[in-house]
Amino acid sequence: VQLQASGGGLAQAGGSLRLSCRASGSVESINFLGWYRQTPGKQRDLVATISKGGAIRYADSVKGRFTISRDSAKITVSLQMNNLKPEDTAVYYCNAATGYYDNLPKDYWGQGTQVTVSS
Repeated sequence: VQLQASGGGLAQAGGSLRLSCRASGSVESINFLGWYRQTPGKQRDLVATISKGGAIRYADSVKGRFTISRDSAKITVSLQMNNLKPEDTAVYYCNAATGYYDNLPKDYWGQGTQVTVSS
């Protein structure tokens, strides 16, 4: 699975940004598509994921502000980020997870895109 992310950039607090990620390769094997974020010196944390069946999970810190969506072909996942806060500043990574129902989990990552929110 290969992932190509786009979007991100600079926004003011209260503003909006949109991230998109297109999967290619063995897309039929993807169980989850989603977004994680990471700041320097910290672990990579879940932001939002959507399962193959459409189940969605958000980090508590983004609930009500971020919306994850997926196209009908299930190969492009987007993250609409509204009411951004300075603490949302991070490198955002697109993630595709496979093999979770076969006990052979594997994660694939996009190249990372910087989101910077100024106060």
